[in-house]
Formats: sequence, C-alpha cells, structure tokens
Amino acid sequence: MTHEECLEFVQAGTRTGKLATVKINGEPHCVPVWFVIDGDDLLFMTMSTTVKAKNIAHQPKVMICVDEESFPYNFVTVVGTAYAQDLSPEEMLPYSIRIAERYVGSSRGEEFGRRNAVPREVLMRVRIDRFISATDVAG
Repeated sequence: MTHEECLEFVQAGTRTGKLATVKINGEPHCVPVWFVIDGDDLLFMTMSTTVKAKNIAHQPKVMICVDEESFPYNFVTVVGTAYAQDLSPEEMLPYSIRIAERYVGSSRGEEFGRRNAVPREVLMRVRIDRFISATDVAG
C-alpha cells in the first residue's frame, strides 16, 4: 500500500491498534489501544502508571498493528517513536473525546472522553516513521 492508502486503512472504522512495546527486562508487551491519526502522528491515551507507558519511557520505539480480521486479511503496521504528553484534564479533553467518538460514536463520545481525561492520564503521540503493509494475505 502507498503511504496514503496506509493512512486511510488505519483510520477506517473502529479497528483497534495492537501496540507492541518492550519491557525494561527485554520481554515484549502487546495490548490493544483506541487511537486516531493527527497529522503525521498516531495518538492514544493511557495512564502514566501502565506497563505500556513505562515501556515507552524506557524505549520509545513502538509498533502498532491494525488489521482487517476478515477474508482476505489485510494489515498495516505503524513503526514509530512514541512520547508522552502530560496534559491537564482540560487540555486532554478534546483528544479523549475525539478518540472515544471513533469507537463509541458521537452520542457517547463526550461521556467516554470525560471519563478518560483525568489526572495521570497521558496522551501518547507516536511519530510515524514508516508503514509495513500487506493486502490479500489469504487471497
């Protein structure tokens, strides 16, 4: 896929990203995240005390795989460098609403956004370095 096709693919629907980080002891760690694209960055939120936040503070290189879980099975993996933005709940709210609206719809976006824009929640900004993609994997 082209760069533009990869961006379009990861933004389609409500696909979650599977975030891969590396623990301090070298073990891999992979968890699903809700996210949105913001310019050249992928954004997600997490508490500053989570394993993923601690992993990123130690080793900011990440991968986020977004896949289509139906035949013929397409995927895009984002390779990038992540960093935490420690924002106030008021500064975080527009981002948390935008992310929530993607996954729960506009009717509940503000409700979920307010629930997530709290102290110790951080906005993770992943600078997209490149994409790895494949289409028609089973085709």
